[in-house]
Amino acid sequence: MEKITKLLNDSPVARWSALILISLMMFFAYMFVDVMSPLKSLIESSRGWDSSVFGTYAASEYILNVCGFLILAGIILDKMGIRFTGILSASLMVIGAGIKYIGISDWFQTTEFCTWLNSWYTDMPGSAKMASLGFMIFGCGCEMAGTTVSKSIAKWFKGKEMALAMGLEMAIARLGVFAVMWIAPIIAEQFNQSIMAPIAFCSCLLLIGLIFFTVFSVMDKKFDKQLIKAGLSTEEKSPEDEFHLRDLGKVFGSKMFWFVALLCVLYYSAIFPFQRYAPDFLSKTLDVDATVGARLFSFFPILAMCLTPVLGIFLDRKGKGASMLMVGAVIMIVCHLSFALVLPIFPQKWFAVLLIAVLGVSFSLVPAALWPSVPKIIDEKILGSAYCLIFWVQNLGLCFVPLLIGKVLDKTGGYLMPMIIFSSFGVLAFIFSFFLKMEDRKKGYGLEEPNIKK
Repeated sequence: MEKITKLLNDSPVARWSALILISLMMFFAYMFVDVMSPLKSLIESSRGWDSSVFGTYAASEYILNVCGFLILAGIILDKMGIRFTGILSASLMVIGAGIKYIGISDWFQTTEFCTWLNSWYTDMPGSAKMASLGFMIFGCGCEMAGTTVSKSIAKWFKGKEMALAMGLEMAIARLGVFAVMWIAPIIAEQFNQSIMAPIAFCSCLLLIGLIFFTVFSVMDKKFDKQLIKAGLSTEEKSPEDEFHLRDLGKVFGSKMFWFVALLCVLYYSAIFPFQRYAPDFLSKTLDVDATVGARLFSFFPILAMCLTPVLGIFLDRKGKGASMLMVGAVIMIVCHLSFALVLPIFPQKWFAVLLIAVLGVSFSLVPAALWPSVPKIIDEKILGSAYCLIFWVQNLGLCFVPLLIGKVLDKTGGYLMPMIIFSSFGVLAFIFSFFLKMEDRKKGYGLEEPNIKK
């Protein structure tokens, strides 16, 4: 149908402004996710944590998601839309951040409630239990926000530069990892080795992110009105276009969905849990202090930030998404094996930075190709649920792998076995990327085809 009016997303300024608003929300979220990573040794000495406790805290971000919240989040997203879901998710992040700040704060350690928490259920410190509760709530909002942003980009960039937009959003978000690896130790040092100060700073940024998404929601409401006026959408969906719970069966029954979901969980289980421990790993392997270890690892997202948009342009114009997934998995295997076997016998800072930067290349290839592929294999009316279900499967790994790594560290006292574990995840990810490419070749989903339609 010919458009009656020029749509809001036809304006490059409007659609890229919308992208910046939602990307900044995720930038602040990524900062909060890793704000404790460069402070691992500091919190262990000041709050009585160990590697197992830190691993439990890191895993807590995903516990409620694994228990089913992400499935509910997908239903909410498809039923209530991106505006309601985005504001809800940003609000949950702010609430969770506030609870985590309370748990870490100095004054909380002297309360009767903290004393009771110390002895309740397990011998894990009360500060860790409270911080984990806040991180659980934050994690619900963060993962819900991630799927909402993916669906928002799919909506605003449909038939346009979708892979580039998703690549830029991921690049901006990963800049948060780079920023917090530098900023958190500096803020802690400026406030007399305070753990509270970096968390408070990142919590305030989350509140700004909520404001940014509210502004985006105003733009999206106007966009919807234009779609209705142009006859490209209606206020009321027809019965066949309405989301129903039984539609989830279509997602679970899709072989391609499982290839993507399993590839996703295996790949990200070798990336995000590694981020939690990387500053400590580099500190011990290179015999440097924790601050230097954090700054060395901060280079991880640099090449990813630069390459992801470029790869997005390539995907939009040339395709080859399934092939990029395979190459990314191979690069990750080589990097983790090098961390395990080569870096300990050649502990040079420049070599560590090289490995970290190359791992960032892998972190460009896989996400840049993975997320724009989902709309090609899943119907639009259940796209939100599909993204959330993929995130749910992913969260299973992100929940249990930090626990596993923490236990292995306490048992072995070194990082050799954890790096071997991360490498094995890469091998399995490569196998599923191969299956994905073979299935695409048989069924013709278009994963190797460009996104921009001429």
